[in-house]
Amino acid sequence: MTGAIQTLGLRLRPLVTAMCLGAAGAMLSAPAFARGPEGIADVAEKVIDAVVNISTTQNVEAKAGGESKGSMPQLPPGSPFEEFFEDFFKNRRGPNGEKGGGGPGSRKVNSLGSGFIIDTAGFVVTNNHVIADADEINVILNDGSKARAELVGVDKKTDLAVLKFKPEKPLTAVKFGDSDALRLGEWVIAIGNPFSLGGTVTAGIVSARNRDINSGPYDSYIQTDAAINRGNSGGPLFNLNGEVVGVNTAIISPSGGSIGIGFAVPSKTVAAVVDQLRQFKEVRRGWLGVRIQQVTDEIAESLGVKPARGALVAGVDDKGPAKPAGIEPGDVVVRFDGKDVKEPKDLSRVVADTAVGKTVDVIIVRKGAEQTKKVTLGRLDDGVKPVAVSTKSNDNVDKTPTQKALGLDLANISKDLRGRYKIKESVKGVVITNVDDNSDAAQKRLSAGDVIVEVAQEAVSNADDVKKRVDQLRKDGKKSVLLLVSNSEGELRFVALSLQ
Repeated sequence: MTGAIQTLGLRLRPLVTAMCLGAAGAMLSAPAFARGPEGIADVAEKVIDAVVNISTTQNVEAKAGGESKGSMPQLPPGSPFEEFFEDFFKNRRGPNGEKGGGGPGSRKVNSLGSGFIIDTAGFVVTNNHVIADADEINVILNDGSKARAELVGVDKKTDLAVLKFKPEKPLTAVKFGDSDALRLGEWVIAIGNPFSLGGTVTAGIVSARNRDINSGPYDSYIQTDAAINRGNSGGPLFNLNGEVVGVNTAIISPSGGSIGIGFAVPSKTVAAVVDQLRQFKEVRRGWLGVRIQQVTDEIAESLGVKPARGALVAGVDDKGPAKPAGIEPGDVVVRFDGKDVKEPKDLSRVVADTAVGKTVDVIIVRKGAEQTKKVTLGRLDDGVKPVAVSTKSNDNVDKTPTQKALGLDLANISKDLRGRYKIKESVKGVVITNVDDNSDAAQKRLSAGDVIVEVAQEAVSNADDVKKRVDQLRKDGKKSVLLLVSNSEGELRFVALSLQ
């Protein structure tokens, strides 16, 4: 994909681009189907009073050099939204027109986004990035009236937030529809506050579903070509029944404006998160207690999984629910609580959406045969950090006597090697001391200091074991070998290497 993925909120000044058609183009009459279904105007009239603008104010300390402490929201490292926020906040102008505030003291930073009312008691849904770090939040209704709002709760993983304000008159609220029932090509309507132009209605179709744009662990966006821009963040995406089927959250745009590629969090996800935020002021997600990875064609062939599918269990938490249920590294989860698991993200989403404490059936493939395990889910601790893949350099080539196999120099674990690579005492296996730069192992990111724990699901304790197992697999006509590899901290992952 080209262009940058950007969040849609946070813009001070309206940006209007004039567009015109040539005389010939203006004279052409579009056929009726090109104008969209007749029901769009009826839907817009029915729901527009439930759509609100979100105005936030943040007090920041301006420092010399034009930088403002605390003015830029904290984003996860590598977030696709980082570039947009950095550009936006650096180019804000202070009260005297200077960039970034221009001097010491305190100043106010304003931002705008969208939201929608889901309860006539004054509950509003928007994006977390719209209200992040705000000192004051105001809800502006379609008739222009304004009310101070309080934050009920946020979920950073899905970029959602719930607000509450005290209504002074009867409100219009909208309901969630079934995003799972959306079809490709179905008409949808976006209403929001693009570039501070409140009450803007645009229409388009569902271009795709289940899009993963690498913005979070539970990505499953609706893609639409309905025109959405900066300021639409947090606004609703409606079906033609006037039901909210998504929350507009991000766009792909090289220029900052709509090019017809926008993304909305599906209502199925939104409704579940909103219910928990209203009830608990936080989101309580299910926890299986496994680390998972992709099942490649090579791994599938090694494990007897046909066709390649599911989520490969690379490690099991000793204190997690999966361990007492009998799930082991090397198992491939293909079905969870009656839902098919085609890839690792499917498992992450369905586990997170499952109630804490629920006992579910988990179908795994072990050594080519399906088994069913019963697991009672725990609660996910959001403080747990994802496992990083080792990217250590091979510059320090070990001089210990080694065995060579698969483009790897292998050595038995010794006290010296444990110290050199800082390998924990609990890690057992065969140490990789060097990797051939032109090997499949290098492409799969194996590096010196990694430890081979198993070869073809059999434990190995010395370098000769690895060489013998690899030679035997070649004689048996196998195309690849599956290794269980540990980093120095004991975190496991599976790696399939070619034997050809």
